[in-house]
Amino acid sequence: MHTRRQMLALAGAATLIPHGLRAQPLPDQLVLLGTGGGPTPKALRAAPSMALMIGGQLHIIDAGNGVARQAALAGLPLKNLAQMWITHLHNDHVADAFTLPWLAWSGALTTPVTVHGPRGMKQMARDWLRFARVDIETRMADEGRPDLRKMISVAEVAPGVLLESAGLKVTAARVEHPPLVDSFAYRFDWAGKSVVWSGDTRPCQALIDLARGADFLVQEVMYLPAMERLIASESNAPTLRAHLLASHTLAEQAGEIAAAAGVKTLVLSHFVPGGDASVTDDMWQTAAAKAFAGRIIVGRDLLRLML
Repeated sequence: MHTRRQMLALAGAATLIPHGLRAQPLPDQLVLLGTGGGPTPKALRAAPSMALMIGGQLHIIDAGNGVARQAALAGLPLKNLAQMWITHLHNDHVADAFTLPWLAWSGALTTPVTVHGPRGMKQMARDWLRFARVDIETRMADEGRPDLRKMISVAEVAPGVLLESAGLKVTAARVEHPPLVDSFAYRFDWAGKSVVWSGDTRPCQALIDLARGADFLVQEVMYLPAMERLIASESNAPTLRAHLLASHTLAEQAGEIAAAAGVKTLVLSHFVPGGDASVTDDMWQTAAAKAFAGRIIVGRDLLRLML
């Protein structure tokens, strides 16, 4: 009878592909993994996250719950996970920041991953790795895996250029998402291409400056009439409404930001409400188009844009 380790080795050997027949690296692309806004699980949209394949490396921007399965559904190779970029520490953006590399490591990931995020990310990593200790040590001993604790590093973010490597430049801007002070938008520039992820923010000059001339601005949006219906039944409705209006962006304002920044394409995402099927794509697009005459894409889960 084979041991478990021998069975794993046999399974790996059975899937070896001759060098000349191995699949080529995926082309550069943007995939909206999840487009819902807010922490409540939704049947219509997954939690917020975006993937960028750049030069064969996988970048994940924000990591709401379920991002690993969304990446699998999108056909993205988790073994290529290299960088994660967390905008802020609200749970719909950070829930799977360390679960994703953990699950990728349970598969084929053997290379380092850097998790970038606001102050507090390093402490979160230490706490999370203590939580995962039994599984990590068991799989190291039983399956011969490398030590995940040595593969994950954390870089806490400040505004400015965060990375310049192999032709890729990543820049962060502090945006306005009160009461959180450390909330960031990210810009990715490479090979004459540019993508900006707004994170959660109300309209602000820092986002406009960061997005100036970008090919794609992926922007969070709210639809006010439906939002009013959503919160009307909440016991904390006045407080919740005040928070949403003070720290997020209406669809009309998303168009204003895109126009002011002169972006080529506005991609709407992080929809609030994200679980209301009565708000149609045309309604989102019409609201954003009031101020922006350029191309508008109403995002959906697993939407793929080739770059």
